Amino acid sequence: MQPKVSTPKLVVSTNPRQETSRIPSKLLIQKSKPRSRNARRKNVYIPTTLTVATLSKVLKVKLDFLLSKMRQVGMTQEATYDYILTSDYAMLLADELGYNPIVDDEAAFDIHAPPPHPNPSSLPPRPPIVTIMGHVDHGKTTLLDTLRSASVAKGEAGGITQHIGAFSVPVSQNANSVTGSQTITFLDTPGHAAFSAMRARGADVTDIVVLVVAADDGIMPQTREVINLLKREGSHVSLVVAINKVDKPGADVESVKRALMVEGIQLEEFGGDIPSVEVSGLTGHGLPELVETLSAVAEMQDLRAEQDGPVFGHILESNFNKGIGPVATVLVQRGCLKVGARVISGLSQGKVRLMMDSNGKSVKVAIPGMAVTVSGWKTLPKAGDEILEGSEADIKKALANRVTMAEKEALHEDVEAINSSRKLDRDARAAAAAAEAESRHLARDNALTEPETGPKELKLIIKADVSGSSEALEGALDSIGNSIAISKVMSTGVGDITESDVMMAKVANAIIVGFSVSAPRIVQNLAAQNGVQIFTSNIIYRLVEDIRERVISMLPKIIETKVVGEATVLQIFEIQLKSKQMAKVAGCRVTNGNVEKQKYARVVRDGEIVYEGSLDTMRHLKKEITEARKGMECGLSLKDFSDLREGDMIQMYEKIEKPGIL
Repeated sequence: MQPKVSTPKLVVSTNPRQETSRIPSKLLIQKSKPRSRNARRKNVYIPTTLTVATLSKVLKVKLDFLLSKMRQVGMTQEATYDYILTSDYAMLLADELGYNPIVDDEAAFDIHAPPPHPNPSSLPPRPPIVTIMGHVDHGKTTLLDTLRSASVAKGEAGGITQHIGAFSVPVSQNANSVTGSQTITFLDTPGHAAFSAMRARGADVTDIVVLVVAADDGIMPQTREVINLLKREGSHVSLVVAINKVDKPGADVESVKRALMVEGIQLEEFGGDIPSVEVSGLTGHGLPELVETLSAVAEMQDLRAEQDGPVFGHILESNFNKGIGPVATVLVQRGCLKVGARVISGLSQGKVRLMMDSNGKSVKVAIPGMAVTVSGWKTLPKAGDEILEGSEADIKKALANRVTMAEKEALHEDVEAINSSRKLDRDARAAAAAAEAESRHLARDNALTEPETGPKELKLIIKADVSGSSEALEGALDSIGNSIAISKVMSTGVGDITESDVMMAKVANAIIVGFSVSAPRIVQNLAAQNGVQIFTSNIIYRLVEDIRERVISMLPKIIETKVVGEATVLQIFEIQLKSKQMAKVAGCRVTNGNVEKQKYARVVRDGEIVYEGSLDTMRHLKKEITEARKGMECGLSLKDFSDLREGDMIQMYEKIEKPGIL
């Protein structure tokens, strides 16, 4: 049940003229401005009344942005998340943000998260949600493995975390603690650059971030990426630094601390407010202090949430489980998730059949701070989507509206793409006709040749074991390249590679990239028969490197020359050939390197190249030779070049072909 909100600043009137008279003048001025008929604006359905928070979700903008927009147009007093707007206000705001608002309670129906509790201090405490972040191989998973005494790092492919994992760790409570929290929920995010999207999503649901920095490695690219992410988050999350691997030879803790200060991390020991703890994931050194520090930071945040009422949370991960069907890892943030509850997440809905905690034990109830795997979904939910609870009828109605809107958006995008493509075709035909008219003197074949436009595309079809990996892999692989060659993701999916994937790849002239999935032998045979390439790996950055190399192979080769020998022309001789013709031969001395007959030759005169080609003859005394070393004298003649002069330099060089550079 949503709490009732008093609205003293707004009196709902049935008189449109009376209502319009109270609308801020800035909005009325904006409304009076003529809109271009050619401007393509998306329809948005708005109910008769709704809160500002709900309007932000309907318009798909951040609440803070909408509130600032309201203040700009003079709605300062109304700019609160729980203020109830009438459709008149909502339509003008939607219009201001570039939408075409339509008042329709039926089409606008959806299930939204309840507004924040008006008195958070009266709510029961909840466990803090802690995200472990840092550079690849800085020991994040080993650190958590030691905390929960489970062999996670050993089971990961290549020792690198591949998915977001969520689990709770019990902590010893201080007698004076007011939080009442007896657990800490950890999100274990991957540490390499390919999973930056998953890491950003993890920060959205995080209270505290533990930045792991290896004492023997220091600040690395992903470390800076996390720091920049935290700076963008502002005060929404707290930070604790864990300096790991302090027991390794070459560990320099003080150097790491100074480097963190340079990056803007103000540590407590240098007068800042960010605590740091020296730990060792292998030996367990410093872990009690780390847990104590996290508990203290959480206690200062005074984290609280409703433990009853409809559930609100996020999907952290989803995949297909043989025998169970679609399964999703859900992080509960507000309310209570029970077995039998009907839930909706994005375009997926279901009835909770089975819930298991991070230890694999079946649970009946999940409260805020808990991460549970939920089965009972009709279709696979998408990682990162909200999960909400509602009645069966409301969920069906909301899902129908969401599907309709998704289809309209897809159709709108398709229409835009089709129209854009047709316009490009018309422009191309017109340009071709004009070029043909201006170039009638050219050969017919050349006139009809259409120049290649745009970069070369390496088309990809991605299959992954879970949706989060698919999303991260798409973000990592899409648009690798430059204006000459680029990768393009055509399709993504979850599960093993199938025959339909192979046929799709054949039609699209694409290659299939599989992460932590397999391709049955029958699928491999079909791919071989149709010339479809399949790349699979359990390590995501290996796939990224493979695709990067393939894109590089599509770039024009870089040709470099390397001089291997030089000879100076000392004297020009004329010799008589068999046909009584005279030919010039240069008497030369090799001054640098080796002069080899099979190499490329060029003549340099006064610093300029006057000839490039190859040697015709190469003799020492009267003997034909193929190589002359430094200091030797020999006679040289060039193919199709007889203008050799004394003082010329003959350089022998080889061409080195290198791959292009992205």
